[in-house]
Amino acid sequence: MSTIQPVIVTADQDVLLGFYTKLFGAEEIFRVPAEGPAFYLGLRIGDTDLGLVAKEDPGTGAASRILLSIGVDDVDETLGRVVALGGSVRGGPNDMPWGQRVAHILDPDGNPVNLTQPIPAG
Repeated sequence: MSTIQPVIVTADQDVLLGFYTKLFGAEEIFRVPAEGPAFYLGLRIGDTDLGLVAKEDPGTGAASRILLSIGVDDVDETLGRVVALGGSVRGGPNDMPWGQRVAHILDPDGNPVNLTQPIPAG
């Protein structure tokens, strides 16, 4: 388990589960309760854990002070699949001076996510 684990509270856990599974290859590794509708889903993306908590009324608006930054193999390819999976594109992709290609998206709940990829040296 990750030392720091981001957790998203959502009214539509199935939509977010599909989005993070199809876009980033997330795998369900933990569920509470084990049977029936889940309150909590633990996902693994690469070497990191992400939690999805089901809550009927999670409140409105995205928390603008926290975002997920997820490393991908190909920012441009990943960005091309965001809208079809229910997310939206906010900006990019752009090559940043610190050596990353970055795009800004929103997941289907409106949570901000950065897609990042190292720019090959040379």
